[in-house]
Amino acid sequence: MASSRADELVTLTKIEAEGRWINRLSRLDLLWFAGLTVTVGVLVDVFNSQFWFWQYVVLATWYVTLVAVGIHWRAFQVAFLTVLSAALLGVWLYSIGQTPANDVILRYVLQGYAGVMWMVGFFLAATAAYLINFFTLSEKVGRLATGLTWVGVLMGFIALGVRWRETYIGHPDWGHVPVTNLWEVMVVFCAATSLFYLYYESRFKSKALGAFVMPLVAVAAVFLLWLTFVQHMNRIAPIIPALQSFWMKLHVPMMFVSYANFTIASLVGLAYILADRSRRSGGGGILARALPSGEIMDNMMSKAIALGFLLFTIATILGAVWAAKAWGGFWSWDPKETWALIVWLNYAGYLHARTSKGWRGKQMAWWSFMSLWVVTFCFLGVNLFLSGLHSYGKL
Repeated sequence: MASSRADELVTLTKIEAEGRWINRLSRLDLLWFAGLTVTVGVLVDVFNSQFWFWQYVVLATWYVTLVAVGIHWRAFQVAFLTVLSAALLGVWLYSIGQTPANDVILRYVLQGYAGVMWMVGFFLAATAAYLINFFTLSEKVGRLATGLTWVGVLMGFIALGVRWRETYIGHPDWGHVPVTNLWEVMVVFCAATSLFYLYYESRFKSKALGAFVMPLVAVAAVFLLWLTFVQHMNRIAPIIPALQSFWMKLHVPMMFVSYANFTIASLVGLAYILADRSRRSGGGGILARALPSGEIMDNMMSKAIALGFLLFTIATILGAVWAAKAWGGFWSWDPKETWALIVWLNYAGYLHARTSKGWRGKQMAWWSFMSLWVVTFCFLGVNLFLSGLHSYGKL
């Protein structure tokens, strides 16, 4: 028992040590920094006359974020460059007059619709691999599961990048960032949740939690297929005036990135509860063997919620600014706004209980898991069952 406890402490110490990324800069990190710096300089030089204050703020924020994330998590550097290169290839093919009808690469790989279908397929395969890995503890299957998830993430973000260009093809006035209907935001949710899960998997050294996180991504992917083939929401159409805003490009993606972190934390909470029950019963079942220690899962939950809460807070503030521009007021107690406040208060309470009261363990795992229902209703329930200023998100 003492040895097990010591191993857990060593694992947590390693995790914290890996966070001090400033001490392990490499030449590739310096190239990453230099490349982003040059890119930002070129963007400012080319678009200086078209930028206004907040666009400079957003560009600077993106620059700092990408530099920090790329150095902290080097796999992100490769992923970002892959997505950027492939998306630019798709955009270039459209710019020289190619279309999915006469270009094989666009038709089957790079157009937004094709990329999303590839994403769905890879996520379904990854989910199956994670479940097999969970029950067999096969390292080979675990690596396969991670690889399939990575490819799915790449295809999802490539599809979003190319679709952004595609929105301008039907009519220049239709152009918009692809987060304007339920189909598009479900793509963002699937890709973002899987990407953040891959980060937490690499940091906390546990593939077993993929058997809890990826099944929900698979459910979202199947829902995306239903939206495609039954509701035909993959079609590009003009957007309503309220959505034609600079602030939408910031508010909506950031909101769904926070949802991704909340979702991961909730499912880790479920894993914690089941593993705790198994260990307390004295059994040596698959839950006790496959899942990491309670301390590691508790740490993962709190970090995912803290990041999600930070992003959710910023997204809510940006949404209020957008509402003032679109509807003349920062807050109107619209059902979506009301439920966003409920979500915010819920996670503020979680963080307060953890930091001020010192709550840990099973009670916080239950709080994290039950919060999934609050987030899901805010994300989908309000759009499906309630009406209001955000009713453009309905089916």
